[in-house]
Amino acid sequence: MRRHFLALLGLVLSAAPVAAATDPGAPGPVDATILIHAHAAAVGVGYTWGDGVLRYRGRSYHFTVKGVTVADVGYANITGRGRVYNLHHLHDFDGTYGAATGEATLVNGIGGQFLKNGNGVEIRVDEVTRGARLSGSADGIELRLR
Repeated sequence: MRRHFLALLGLVLSAAPVAAATDPGAPGPVDATILIHAHAAAVGVGYTWGDGVLRYRGRSYHFTVKGVTVADVGYANITGRGRVYNLHHLHDFDGTYGAATGEATLVNGIGGQFLKNGNGVEIRVDEVTRGARLSGSADGIELRLR
């Protein structure tokens, strides 16, 4: 079972950057990019923590990553890259991001999903590597500028 999961994960990740580059469903022009380094651990209830860098208008801004999941088992080191849309003001970046489409979260290891916060900022996660976990649901991923 684990071998099938990892094979599927590899297939999704290898296709994600290509799909993202030609995605007609993007919500508009790219306003910023992000790089995230996080960890996730769980036995039943899980926790995700880490940090990242937002590149916005020629400057770098560091942020923290936090999240909680339920029905979760495993441990993962996560490195994610993504593009940010609808970021008109830096302060709009802060917030809790949930899946804008479908049931994906950053820590599930699936690239190519849109995450959206309450300010309308959307993040397209193009690449997630180094981790395999099984997760049932999530309350969201909180991103906060330092």
